Amino acid sequence: MIMKNVRTARRSMAFLGGLGLSLLVIHACGGNPDDPKEIAEDQNEEKFDDRKSEKDAAFLVEAAEINLEEIKLGELAQQKGMTAETKALGKMMVTEHTAALKDLKTLAANKSITIPAVLTEDGQDAWDDLNEEKGTDFDKEYANMMVKGHKSAIRKFENASSNAEDADIRNWASSMLPALRTHLEHAEASKEKL
Repeated sequence: MIMKNVRTARRSMAFLGGLGLSLLVIHACGGNPDDPKEIAEDQNEEKFDDRKSEKDAAFLVEAAEINLEEIKLGELAQQKGMTAETKALGKMMVTEHTAALKDLKTLAANKSITIPAVLTEDGQDAWDDLNEEKGTDFDKEYANMMVKGHKSAIRKFENASSNAEDADIRNWASSMLPALRTHLEHAEASKEKL
């Protein structure tokens, strides 16, 4: 009886030790199983067994993340912006990125690719940082974020328009570039006025 209890205790300790190690690895790798981006990426990895399809899926996940962030930041700019320029830029971002997200959802569904439906952790961090700003500092920071964000988005979309494996994804990425470049021009003009 005592030996059985000792074995049971050892098994329990081994299980708890393994569980603790697993949690430590997840934490150390920075993984958050609740982040919508990571959930989408994990689901796509399970669906696609070739690297090219995973790469296309990863681009659509990033595109969704970009659109969701631009929408939320644009809403905030309309609420807290001090200048008509900032409010107009925010309105343009909400309107156009909402339309882009709608098209993206259709494309992703047609390709059986999972994309985030809500703001990701990085997007929430950007929103939190911007929300801390007040007055003209808010307007300046919003314009800076729009310039930086759209430069990065343009690079990603240019890459996908040339290198995506799926022709529909390449074409969609290419079709989005003129709007992204226009957004960048407006953001740069807004930044210069501030």
